Amino acid sequence: MAVKKEDVEKNLVKLTFEVSSEDFEKAINAVYKKNVKKFNVPGFRKGHAPKAIIEKLYTKAVFYDEAVNNVLPEAYSKALEEAEVDAVARPEIDVEEIKDGEPVVFTALVTTRPEVKLGEYKGIEVDKIDYTVSDEDVDNDIKATQMKNARLITVDDRAVKNGDITVIDFEGSVDGVPFDGGKGEDYELEIGSGTFIPGFEDQLVGANTGDLVDVNVKFPEEYHAENLAGKDALFKVTVKEIKERELPELNDDFADEVSEFSTMDEFRADVRKKLEEAAKNKAQVETENAVVEKAIENAEFDIPDAMVEANVDTLVNDFAQRLSYQGLNMETYLKYTGMSMDAIRENFKPDAVKKISGSLVLTAIKNAEGIETGEEELELHLVDMAKKYNMELDKLKELLGDKEKENIKQDLAIQKTITMLVNNAKVK
Repeated sequence: MAVKKEDVEKNLVKLTFEVSSEDFEKAINAVYKKNVKKFNVPGFRKGHAPKAIIEKLYTKAVFYDEAVNNVLPEAYSKALEEAEVDAVARPEIDVEEIKDGEPVVFTALVTTRPEVKLGEYKGIEVDKIDYTVSDEDVDNDIKATQMKNARLITVDDRAVKNGDITVIDFEGSVDGVPFDGGKGEDYELEIGSGTFIPGFEDQLVGANTGDLVDVNVKFPEEYHAENLAGKDALFKVTVKEIKERELPELNDDFADEVSEFSTMDEFRADVRKKLEEAAKNKAQVETENAVVEKAIENAEFDIPDAMVEANVDTLVNDFAQRLSYQGLNMETYLKYTGMSMDAIRENFKPDAVKKISGSLVLTAIKNAEGIETGEEELELHLVDMAKKYNMELDKLKELLGDKEKENIKQDLAIQKTITMLVNNAKVK
């Protein structure tokens, strides 16, 4: 493939490449075969009209868009490879005029990986980070396990008190007008949890089962729904049920039930061990982050806007995926929070810039130091992955393509780079 490369500006190049007339005609024929049944042509049974007749009725361009979409990804990929261009964002691609018997010419404006001028990255000074585990930490962890294993007991001989779980119906209004999201039925609300607007839960303390309580609150000025921010609201609340937690006794029976240990002493020792391991890992991660941040500060580079936007796209898509796990979609989330998509994207930009900065600098250091991942290292990592996912190693390898394996190798090399930086750092 003949590829022409032109520098447009810093980190932006223009590629001109083509698809042969023969390959494009094959793509058109494939599109015709796929879509022929969609055309109703007088004089022909549905799905049997010749391509030439369809093109005459609808013009040849009827198949162009899909044919272009089919040939473009491979052609663009080959153009990047031939021109030795490292693209970091979605390109702007235009199609030149399509003529019978002539190659289809494409132009692409491609954002390229910015050059990084490394500063000092060995001998970086960082403060020592250390976390200790106290007896109180152990007690709190055990109490959390105790709370998780508590039984909820319905009580009807007393009023609501702090710490109770109430089952309530409620409907809120502002100036006598109900508002979206202000109504709920059979809602379980823990008193004192801070789940609802400040002051809401406090006004239920002292109520009895069956009581109808007027709860007067003021929405915070920074409330996510702009139409409610700073407004006074009245909630009509019916207390339908009061529940309290019955905590299990912290004894050997408890230890035996919630762990693999038969005594509280053994259980407590295991809790301490796990907390100490978590504290050590936390200190290690924060030390790594501190060293990498210093290396980034010492480097010089400019991040193209298109690279930031591409990374924001990924972060937004990931966020939308997480919302879907909760049964929400982005449209519902935006309506509930009163935010716009532009605001969502703006919120993600700092994370995108931080992620890109780390990737650029660590990759530059990796390359400068010649750090790579060997096949044996990859094999050991795949063995660990197979164990983690309880899979046969051969099955895992079948599922991972060459691109995925190469990405794993690069990730491992980056982690080796971080380890090298920390090992060479001066921890005070």
